[in-house]
Amino acid sequence: MNVRRVLPCGLAVALALPLAGLSQGTALAAADYQAEDASIGRGTVATDHTGYTGTGFVDYTNVKGSYVEFTVSGAPAGTVSLTLRYANGTATDRPMDISVNGTVVSSAVSFPATADWNTWATRTVTVPLTGGTDRIRATATTGNGGPNLDRIGIGSATDTQAPTRPGQPGCSGIGEDALTLSWGASTDNVGVAAYDLYEHGNKIGEAAGSATSKTLTGLTPNTTYDLTVIARDAAGNTSAASPVVDCTTRPASDGVPPTRPGTLSASGVTANSADLGWGASTDDHAVVAYDVRNDTTVYKTVTSGTTTTLTGLACNSPYSLNVVARDAAGNVSQPSNTVTFTTKACATDGGVPSSIATLSTGWTIPWGTYWMPDGQSALVTERDDFRVWKLSKNGTKTQVGTVPNAVTTNGEGGLLGVAVDPKWDTNHYVYFMHTAAEGNRVVRMTYDGTRLGDYKVLLQGIKKNRYHNGGRLAFGPDGYLYVATGEAQTPDLAQDRNSLNGKILRMTTDGKPAPGNPFGTYVYSLGHRNPQGLAFDRNGRLWEAEFGNSSKDELNLVKPGANYGWPTCEGNCNVSGMTNPKATWNVSEASPSGIAIVRNVVYMASLRGERLWRIPIEGDTEKVGTPTAYYVGSYGRLRTVTKVPGADQLWLSTTNCDNNGGAADGSDKIFKVTIG
Repeated sequence: MNVRRVLPCGLAVALALPLAGLSQGTALAAADYQAEDASIGRGTVATDHTGYTGTGFVDYTNVKGSYVEFTVSGAPAGTVSLTLRYANGTATDRPMDISVNGTVVSSAVSFPATADWNTWATRTVTVPLTGGTDRIRATATTGNGGPNLDRIGIGSATDTQAPTRPGQPGCSGIGEDALTLSWGASTDNVGVAAYDLYEHGNKIGEAAGSATSKTLTGLTPNTTYDLTVIARDAAGNTSAASPVVDCTTRPASDGVPPTRPGTLSASGVTANSADLGWGASTDDHAVVAYDVRNDTTVYKTVTSGTTTTLTGLACNSPYSLNVVARDAAGNVSQPSNTVTFTTKACATDGGVPSSIATLSTGWTIPWGTYWMPDGQSALVTERDDFRVWKLSKNGTKTQVGTVPNAVTTNGEGGLLGVAVDPKWDTNHYVYFMHTAAEGNRVVRMTYDGTRLGDYKVLLQGIKKNRYHNGGRLAFGPDGYLYVATGEAQTPDLAQDRNSLNGKILRMTTDGKPAPGNPFGTYVYSLGHRNPQGLAFDRNGRLWEAEFGNSSKDELNLVKPGANYGWPTCEGNCNVSGMTNPKATWNVSEASPSGIAIVRNVVYMASLRGERLWRIPIEGDTEKVGTPTAYYVGSYGRLRTVTKVPGADQLWLSTTNCDNNGGAADGSDKIFKVTIG
């Protein structure tokens, strides 16, 4: 084998040249290797297209298994970037397996089409090298062969070591609207670049890597904040979340509440909205907001003016609302008068929730629900104690086992989604996603109708953290398993195609990437923050709901290979290559978890919003109609909504026992909702 490593005289000049834009014969950097000089299997050296470097390129000759193998000596030890310069003048992706020393390290790497065979592009993956002599092989995985390959480039070693977990945080200098958070320093093999500060999973600030404290301002008086710290290095590696500290701001020294708002009135009442107006309050400092509410639940907060249009109301439903004023110290006025009205009649298309009844009680954080193929019972998981139950249509509840190796994260990790194999009658397979010692896993067990057994790991390497673990499982009409994964409080992972985090994954029932996946890997779509709702409509299309950070929650129509924006976008944006959601909500109105579809209507359970959203799909288009809300504040945090097979009904579960709900263990419920 004759391998040439090009060593230019003007190294600095060569390094400055753009990798994809060199002309024929241009000198290359020391880390570049020409394909025509490598070992070639069932391919051929060609020169019949322009724009290549060196003396030619390799044509993979439309043969599955054709390859180019490079021998690399003197490269840095560790994980390095490997850049392949290629051309693909067809309209079809030409994936290849990348192996090092005989072991595949990146399977079915996508090499999508370029404008034509004379247009060259680059594809970069990370690979582990020994630092001695390594054999890097790129092998075609389909009958179309690989793309035309010009050369590879070896980058510098990549830092893959995460910082250590920050030490126990503490609070000092606690005031009415500010406090200083401090923590034990992390260590890192290169250096800590920054610390990210989280409150119940939402990032509220950051500090420099040299800091071990940060003053948080703009807080609400007499409020408890649940705080954790995550260390981050310059390569984007993030630590596990620190231990938790709960810090309570001091009561407000301004004890004078605003005056009672003036007369509240309602007008312009429709099936889903009403116009409200009231008289202004006064305050010894300033009124900062008005809350439109009933006795327990805030429907809308108004920060400017004394009028608003209240949307998202349930049709043909009575409402009794008042308004209170708030000042910056958190003092709340006496409520205004109560205005009562009934929204107009419902449109019949798609149906609306017509009744709700308690089906089962005594639950503690029921997280996942999935129906057995016979439609007579469902399996239900409990997140924090890892138990799995059989729940029958009549409400009979029977424990069938626990899932081994599951652990909690003192946040959103634990035993999460469940799915039952469509072929359960013959294979008795059920699937779970759970948090384990090393990360999140997708596992398979057997279920004979009475007990669980035969635990088998299908996929691991999905990073975990205290929050943002995703967890929903669903079988598609194609028979493949779809998996929602969070970005583990490491936003950049959502945009990394080589990461399993911040994605919708699509896999076979034996744990392999499903055929036809857009990048030849497990990844079906990317750019997700913390997706937890998955449902297929009557046309087999996948809808998905996910948590935003501080701005917008989303409902997305998921397409293979699409990028849904996080962390570049939260909600709608105009960034090229990003796909906008079909509907968005303020995070206080939603924090969506499970979704289900009944009669072409998406139903979305909301945690922080404590309501069930109804979002009609407009026929078979990609548009949705006006979202409307049901049961606002009536049942607390709503986690999972599931269609009942063969009926226009939903099962709706609460998770008021979790760390955000604060209710006693055993107080969660599962309701049956009838769609009329």
